[in-house]
Amino acid sequence: MPDLVRERAGVPVLMCDPDGPPVATEQDALDLIGAAFLGARVVAVPAGRLDERFFSLGTRFAGDVMQKFVNYRLRLAVVGDISRHLAASPALRALVRESNAADHVWFVPDLEALGARLRTVA
Repeated sequence: MPDLVRERAGVPVLMCDPDGPPVATEQDALDLIGAAFLGARVVAVPAGRLDERFFSLGTRFAGDVMQKFVNYRLRLAVVGDISRHLAASPALRALVRESNAADHVWFVPDLEALGARLRTVA
């Protein structure tokens, strides 16, 4: 299935295909942002599509990607199990906690949790 804009909890969301191309460069993130301009307010990216560097904060890749979404006023939702990465990095745990307390970037375990989160801000 291709990446498609679908409504979740009354909010248009670009639902990224789990089998789609990896997000491994800033250009890949910009491509998702461009696709979201078809009407989405949130981009839901399966965690498995994110390059491993995203979860290693020393690479700065996560910060660069997240900043792009903030600059374009789009929410980014990383959807899926990232427990393996969280167990390996106190810094990542802090980033996830801080991000989930804010409004621009969320880390959620599944699409149901994303829907619940969207209902609180829609």
